[in-house]
Amino acid sequence: MQPKIEDLPKLAKDKHNENKKFFAKLKKKPPKNLDYVMQELHEEEFERTDCLQCANCCKTTGPLFTDKDIERIAKHFKMKQQQFIDQYLRIDEENDYVLQSVPCTFLDADNYCLIYDVRPKACREFPHTDRKKFQQITNLTLKNVAICPAAFNIVEAMKQRIK
Repeated sequence: MQPKIEDLPKLAKDKHNENKKFFAKLKKKPPKNLDYVMQELHEEEFERTDCLQCANCCKTTGPLFTDKDIERIAKHFKMKQQQFIDQYLRIDEENDYVLQSVPCTFLDADNYCLIYDVRPKACREFPHTDRKKFQQITNLTLKNVAICPAAFNIVEAMKQRIK
């Protein structure tokens, strides 16, 4: 099932308590093969999912920019790091560099990323469903299922696979 973007927040909200309970159990006693299962579910989902059809993550949220991201992207634009920061970023309430606004400045009309080859680590790894020790990022995943249809599907498949 590929949920429609406009339905995703409601679907995620409806599943929130169920997902929260599932993740609480997962944290207490993660299966030995969790990383393997997550990698498999992630790969299966992204064989069916075309991010260019969606780009909801780029349209509704902004990534965190690490110092390395800033250095790499500023170099790409042939700018000084401080210039890049001043032009595109702000510091959020957690003292992290984030975009000044969403949708992402670097998203074009066809959902392509204008800085794809040098994009931030957070973008490269989104929705983080293939991360090692997945049980450590369940709070982030609860948020991501409301943004990313693939993350929603992976969590639903995960609940079927891991009883």
